[in-house]
Amino acid sequence: MSHAFDAATAAPETHASAEPRVPGLLGVLDRAMRFVNQTILLLGGAALVAACLVLSYSVLVRHLFNEATEWQDEMAVFLIVGATFFSAAAVQAKRGHVAIEALTGLLSPKVNRIRLLLADIISLAFVAFFTWKSWSLFHEAYVDGQTSQSTWGPPLSIPYGLMAAGMTLLTIQFVLQIAEGLLYGPKSAGWAQPKIGLGADLNKDRHDAPLEGPDSMAGTSGTASGDHR
Repeated sequence: MSHAFDAATAAPETHASAEPRVPGLLGVLDRAMRFVNQTILLLGGAALVAACLVLSYSVLVRHLFNEATEWQDEMAVFLIVGATFFSAAAVQAKRGHVAIEALTGLLSPKVNRIRLLLADIISLAFVAFFTWKSWSLFHEAYVDGQTSQSTWGPPLSIPYGLMAAGMTLLTIQFVLQIAEGLLYGPKSAGWAQPKIGLGADLNKDRHDAPLEGPDSMAGTSGTASGDHR
């Protein structure tokens, strides 16, 4: 979905730069969103631990006591769904979603910044549509009283609501990052931290390559060979 680990604008790991503080109302919204994301990350971690405990309990009572498990599996699914969708915005804030870096090292930094901004806009369009459909499903499930087909029969509005709320947060995160990128530059949009990948290695080699002569280049090549094991 995103292009988080795209290292086009990344600095070497030893020269990490902090993201600048965004001023004005946009900065207030950004800091509020950061607080929400940090809180959700903690709750998401607790939800994953709870899902593990529920599944472990299900295995124990099923095999040791021969008791039926009516709610454990779906409860674990609800916890995982909530943790996954709610944490999507926090992952996007750190540019942590899966990325494809095939063109990163081939384009100039200016072109890469434009490419990353366009990717954000396209991602926002997809996420906004996903959010709208999620809320539609939630409304339909809530109004019609739809329930799961299991013997436990929990209302389907629960997973749809978790999905819709998580995608709403992700939409807000994209809007904030696009606005910050347009108004205050790419570093404010979450591209300040160094990232890992082939593109980072290519850009690092490009910036570190000396211009003196063949002897210096040979020495640099030897050093690079020793570093890249």
